[in-house]
Amino acid sequence: MKLLHIDSSISGPNSVTRSLTRQIVEQQRAAHPDLQVEYLDLASQAPGPLSLDALGFRLPPSAESLTDVQRRENEVSEALVTQLISADVVVIGAPLYNFTIPAQLKAWLDRVAQGGRTFKYTENGPVGLLGEKTVILALSRGGVYSTSDAGNAMEHQESYLKTIFGFMGVTDFRVVRAEGMDMGPESRERGLAQAQEDILALAA
Repeated sequence: MKLLHIDSSISGPNSVTRSLTRQIVEQQRAAHPDLQVEYLDLASQAPGPLSLDALGFRLPPSAESLTDVQRRENEVSEALVTQLISADVVVIGAPLYNFTIPAQLKAWLDRVAQGGRTFKYTENGPVGLLGEKTVILALSRGGVYSTSDAGNAMEHQESYLKTIFGFMGVTDFRVVRAEGMDMGPESRERGLAQAQEDILALAA
């Protein structure tokens, strides 16, 4: 069994999501002694944003048709999508930045959302190809968004991640959510306590 552990927070040791993903991975190791874990820190290892040269994976595969820059960019995308496809479980730490996910995580998603690899188009529409995977999202938010219609409308973190992974065929989502992190000590304590309950529920 393989697990891909992804962090995207830029907050280093102060990151809530990094702490949550570590706990989740430790829990998974305890449940699966033979677990193989690969780690990707997008704060330091993020691919470049999608560009014309980085669209090499969408061009004809003939080596002669790609420039040296396109070939290098294609190698980056190929390594990332192969790593994702080989994982049985994906644990993603994603803080809420300006109502959405970190740019580094978006850059990774742009590289792995590949037609013919993680989804395909058919005469009946798109079909996701990652349906056998479990995706565990470890989310943090400065405010509280999940308890009101207005908050849900502003939140493009959990909703976006579920949408794009759902497009790629994933149906088994587990969510660990720490909200109210910047709303004072009591709110932070409540949010972290809820996240701990969410982590315990993963093992149920």
